[in-house]
Amino acid sequence: MSIKFPGLPGLELAPFRPRLLSAIQGYDRQRFASDLSAGLTVGIVALPLAMAFAIASGVKPEQGLFTAIIAGFLIAALGGSSVQIGGPAGAFIVIVYGIVQRYGLGNLLIATVLAGGLLFLMGLFKLGVLVRYIPVSIVIGFTNGIAVLIALSQVKDLLGLRIENLPADFFTQIAVLARHLDTLNPYAVATGLACLAIVVVWPKLYALPLPSGLASRSERWLRTLARLPGTVIALGLATAATALFGLPVETIGSRFGGIPQALPSLQFPDFSWEGAKQLFIPTITIAMLGAIESLLCARVADNMTDLPRHDPNQELMAQGVANIVTPFFGGIPATGTIARTVTNVRSGAATPVAGIVHALTLLLIVLVAAPLASSVPLAALAGILLFVAWNMGEWREFARLKHFNMPYRVLLVGTFVLTVVFDLTVAVEVGLVLACVFFIYRMSVLFRIAELPLPAAGRDVQALALYGSLFFGAVGKIEDVARQLRPETRALILEMHQLISVDTTGLDALEQLHRDLARKGVRLILCELNEQPLGLIRRSGFIERIGAQHIVDTLGEAITLAHQSPAAAAQAPSPAGALKPDSAAA
Repeated sequence: MSIKFPGLPGLELAPFRPRLLSAIQGYDRQRFASDLSAGLTVGIVALPLAMAFAIASGVKPEQGLFTAIIAGFLIAALGGSSVQIGGPAGAFIVIVYGIVQRYGLGNLLIATVLAGGLLFLMGLFKLGVLVRYIPVSIVIGFTNGIAVLIALSQVKDLLGLRIENLPADFFTQIAVLARHLDTLNPYAVATGLACLAIVVVWPKLYALPLPSGLASRSERWLRTLARLPGTVIALGLATAATALFGLPVETIGSRFGGIPQALPSLQFPDFSWEGAKQLFIPTITIAMLGAIESLLCARVADNMTDLPRHDPNQELMAQGVANIVTPFFGGIPATGTIARTVTNVRSGAATPVAGIVHALTLLLIVLVAAPLASSVPLAALAGILLFVAWNMGEWREFARLKHFNMPYRVLLVGTFVLTVVFDLTVAVEVGLVLACVFFIYRMSVLFRIAELPLPAAGRDVQALALYGSLFFGAVGKIEDVARQLRPETRALILEMHQLISVDTTGLDALEQLHRDLARKGVRLILCELNEQPLGLIRRSGFIERIGAQHIVDTLGEAITLAHQSPAAAAQAPSPAGALKPDSAAA
């Protein structure tokens, strides 16, 4: 049920109704088999990605796994999408790494909890639809920028460079990497590039023709093997090679001491109000990026299936709950993940049960096979993340920029550069401000004034037609009208049937025009008003100041009124146009 406030009739909160509740109605064995198969597949795919995202974010690999388990379970169980998979995401790598470097791990957990609360409130107050208003140029710009930063952050492990702490700043990172190139480890380079090659080539093996003469059983076995995720194959081969041949490369065991073979324990980060006040920007950044990523991911899933479309507000509330709970078990920010969600859809998922199975699969792997992770080479994870970064970016959009207008180019390239050079928060803030400025400019250009020829009306009557929207960005054109009238003009008609809206600044410009014309002895007559302008004119009291008789329905009535004397016009009954009942649309 939705919640209403008696004192605030316009405020109605979104109902908390997880998609799982409706999905399990009529749930049968066939759908469970599909969900089980999809969940197991996604759980295997998520294993290397969760560890890689955590390590790249500057935290321990088990924190990524715990996030995938806990947040993945909660997002599937409480979310508003049938097939979305939640967990640590590549888009958060740069953000989390920067927060850990500047504020420490404890403050990252606090910022994540606060961001979770903000996400829940966004969903509760039905703000999920607002994410759709972010221009696609800004989304592409910061997504490509994050992809570049992810790739740069993996250079250290890919090359096996001996760097204690890699800074978060873009140019400083490049300088530090360049200074340590003499510590390059050829074994790490070979391991990382081999994993990258396997991940790229492996999905294409399924489509390759098999040699003639293979037995049907062997052929089926090879086809089945080719269906396994390339990331898992690459990680398994690299781990086996490192353990068997004792390759001198850095591993999860050598850097982190392995992964605990146990459930995550409840822990409470140290909280202080003084520290929380410093986390305002990180909190907003995590919340906004989580909202954008999760809802974009849900829209991608909607376009791939015939299942009911996602509920954006319920999805945000689920993301909020997941980000509130997960940090108390050492987890990091979580959101919807496009790669795992797409894998889930392609594997035949039908309900959120697949996401729950994915989380339970990861939990089982941690409890059973955690010791094997000690031999996972970090260079292998770096190779996998390079592939993730490449797939994450929409690089063709740069080549297509020549087909778009200048505002689109500025927004996309500007957001991309600001994301890389500064950070995501600055990029989105500046991008949204520029988008607003460009929108105001375009709307002001669309508003125009054209003179209507009135050959039978005489030289003392002028008529102007208004087109578009009269708002604060376009009032300059109205301010010039009084100065541009013919000297002999005694009545000015504004024909407004193509004026779709007026804001308060536009109304103020009309009132100023009326005063300027009155000083010159010129009457102002309005005709053919739409509902919104007429409603605003009535509510503001301008209808009394201009005189209700000076607002008419048709241009013909306006011309007749213009030829009457002011005294006769004042005694005439008010036209129907000024007496229309106000509407909700006004």
